[in-house]
Amino acid sequence: MASRIPSFLLDRPLPGVFKQERGKVNIPFIEEGINHLAGVIKKEYVQWELSSQNGFLQKIDARIKVLFLLFFVIIVSLKRSLLPELYIGFFVFVLVLLSRLRMGMFYKRVFFLGFFFGFLVAFPAAFNVITKGEIIGPLIKLSRPLNFWIYHIPADIGITREGIYGVARLTMRVINSLSLSFLVLYTTPFPEIVRALKVLKVPDTFLIILSLCYKYIFIFSKTVEDMHLAKKSRMVREASNTEAREWIAGRMAFIFRKSRLRCEEVFNAMIGRGFSDTIKLYSIRKMRPKDWYVGILFLFIGVLFLLI
Repeated sequence: MASRIPSFLLDRPLPGVFKQERGKVNIPFIEEGINHLAGVIKKEYVQWELSSQNGFLQKIDARIKVLFLLFFVIIVSLKRSLLPELYIGFFVFVLVLLSRLRMGMFYKRVFFLGFFFGFLVAFPAAFNVITKGEIIGPLIKLSRPLNFWIYHIPADIGITREGIYGVARLTMRVINSLSLSFLVLYTTPFPEIVRALKVLKVPDTFLIILSLCYKYIFIFSKTVEDMHLAKKSRMVREASNTEAREWIAGRMAFIFRKSRLRCEEVFNAMIGRGFSDTIKLYSIRKMRPKDWYVGILFLFIGVLFLLI
């Protein structure tokens, strides 16, 4: 009796089709990276879940929190010693606990960005080539000192105590600034932040640009994810890195063209609905006594940090 199984089911798979390793399909790291990046961007800006929790800062008026952010960022930038920066970091840690934020997610992002934009940027200043001082970690010993233009390179090159102190201080500044910013963002809905900035006399042009950029971030990340999913659903074999790079270059051009068209469509829609260059606020809520008390407490604590 002749077999009725189709021939394509009996053929062996072609080489390179669905390469598997330990039961997993290998996906080019470029495509996987851009898909992961889109997800990270979307998660970073999804804040309404955290800002609606029943925490300490979630109940405070957005105007108090915006002024608190500006005041303490200025304090962080003015302090020139490491100990006050540690005190501020501990104070922010207490506020994160009282606001019932997820500690792992919060400080994972803070330390990740602080490492790249704080520690790595400032680490070269730890060497005695840049910061003079007592060498606590010798690394290279030259036969003689060298002079290059206006720079002097000593014979003994290493890490100095003063340099490490400066790197730690700058890193703590970056970490504290990021912690304050994320704390306010994760405890305040974005519309309330815009409303507070409007009350504080921030120009309407800046607020309009900020609002449109914030909205477009969701559109951009969703578009990238949809394009990646559509491509993977039509594939029957693994794409090479060359094909992945070509696809990404083509998608970048597509997103650029689509962004221009979307910008024109949004502008025409705004004009059709009577858009003006001013933002009008309705039913501004009066601050409660609790908001004033918390604002005065933050002012008192900030002044203490300035005097330390």
